[in-house]
Amino acid sequence: MQRDIAAIEEMERPDADPALLERTYAQFRLVNLVVSGWRGVYVRLVRPQLPRRGTGTILDIGCGGGDIALALLRWARADGYDVRVLGIDPDARAHDFSTRAAASAGCGEPGVEFRRATSSELVAEGASFDVVVSNHVLHHLDPPQLAGVLADSQRLARGLAIHSDIRRRRSALLLFGLATLPLAGSSYIRRDGLTSIRRSYTRDELSRVLPPGWQAHPQGPYRNLAIWHAEARMAP
Repeated sequence: MQRDIAAIEEMERPDADPALLERTYAQFRLVNLVVSGWRGVYVRLVRPQLPRRGTGTILDIGCGGGDIALALLRWARADGYDVRVLGIDPDARAHDFSTRAAASAGCGEPGVEFRRATSSELVAEGASFDVVVSNHVLHHLDPPQLAGVLADSQRLARGLAIHSDIRRRRSALLLFGLATLPLAGSSYIRRDGLTSIRRSYTRDELSRVLPPGWQAHPQGPYRNLAIWHAEARMAP
């Protein structure tokens, strides 16, 4: 199955139906809880980078509905860490939803903040974070955008950058299509999720497009992690 780089997700369109888009953002939390594996990524990779003393910082690029940023904040606090999480997304609709989600969850400053911004804007501001993450972002990007986000991640991360994304497989299309049948028509989750799978990379494809210092790691049968450690700055 070839990567379908021409496919466009409905929620990316400027004229996307507001009600369907709102329900899509709301359903991200459930879908990501089932398929994204961020709890394990947090335990194995994110948590060891957080300081035991002082305040740790996490950046979530392309945060969408904000559920991953809020989950990372909740897990870190439960483990006794003082942490601040910033979620950024250039889409005003995503920013509006994530801001409201944080307010309804009772997560105000200084715990979490959502901004309508890009990673390049944060680089220009001189920002830095212990850990930089993204979820389901890489497959959306064309080659120049991908190179830009990865370069920005290196500049922004003091410790570690982790970009988690779908791994394209025919069985993933079948299983996701069947599992999300109850959501068909209620949001863009099923339609756009199938498009995302078709747009996503295999592990070998991702390895080939990652710049030096980055590594593609498998996470289960249907996910890839693109990982960069700050130690790579010191490599010859």
